[in-house]
Amino acid sequence: MSDEYTPPEVWTWEQDDGNRFASINRPTAGAREDKELPTGEHPFQLYSLATPNGVKVTTMFEELLEAGHDAEYDAWPIDIMSGTQFTSGFVAVNPNSKIPALLDRSTFPPTRIFESGSILVHLAERYGAFLSSDPRTRTETLSWLFWQVGAGPYLGGGFGHFYAYAPKKWKYPIDRFAMETKRQLDVLDQRLAEHEFLAGEYSIADMANWPWYGALVLGHLYSAATFLAVHEYEHVNRWATQIAARPAVKRGVMVNKVWGNEGTQVPERHSAADFEGKSL
Repeated sequence: MSDEYTPPEVWTWEQDDGNRFASINRPTAGAREDKELPTGEHPFQLYSLATPNGVKVTTMFEELLEAGHDAEYDAWPIDIMSGTQFTSGFVAVNPNSKIPALLDRSTFPPTRIFESGSILVHLAERYGAFLSSDPRTRTETLSWLFWQVGAGPYLGGGFGHFYAYAPKKWKYPIDRFAMETKRQLDVLDQRLAEHEFLAGEYSIADMANWPWYGALVLGHLYSAATFLAVHEYEHVNRWATQIAARPAVKRGVMVNKVWGNEGTQVPERHSAADFEGKSL
C-alpha cells in the first residue's frame, strides 16, 4: 500500500470509497424501498443475475430439465447496481439482499431459499438428482460444495475485488489473494487429476465450483487467466472445458444475463422457447 492506514478507535462509514459498488454498499441490512417482485406461472420463482453464484442455480435448473425432471421455473433478473436486491419483495425472500434467491411455491406456504449452496441442496433433494444417496459419495459432494462456499470469497471478494474493482491497484492485497486463489486452483487440480468430477460423478459440487474456477481458467472471469498462469492447472482446464460443453450449462450461463452480446442473453427465462435464436 502506498499510504499506511491507522484504524480509528471506532470505525465509521464513508459512502464514497471509489469503487463501482459505492452507491449501493451500506453497513446496514433490510429493505430500502417498498416494492414487490414479479411472479410467473411456474412453481419456482428465481430472482438472480448471471454472476457466478447465479449461474450455479440456473445451471442446476437446466440440468434437471435436461435430465427429464419437471423443474420448470421463471427466472427474473435482479439489477444489483440499481439496488433491486434491497426492495421489500426481495428482502422477504433473502434477508441478506444477495442473489440468487428462490421462492418454491410447490409447498404451502411457499418456501424461501437463499444462499446458492442451500438452493442447490434443496433442488437436489427435491428431485433426487445430482446428489448421490450413497453416504460416502453424498458426503464427498457436500464437502466440495461447502469447500466452494467457504473458498469462493477469497476469489471473488478478495482477488476479484482488488484485481478488477478496487479504485487502485495495491500490491499487498493482490499478492495475498492471488496466492490463495492459486492455492485453491492447485487443490482442485490435484483432486481432478484422480477423478473426472469433484465427487467422482457429476454433481452439485461441480455446478457450484465451475462458475467460479471453471470461468476463471477459461478466461471469462476478471480477465485474469494470464496473470494467474491458469495454464498450469491441466486437470482444472480439462474439467472446465468438459463442463462448458454440456447443453444445460450453455443455457444456464445465458439466463439472467444482461450484458455482452445480445445473442447470448436471456434476461428473463420462462420456457425453453426463450433460448430460440440464442447461442454462446
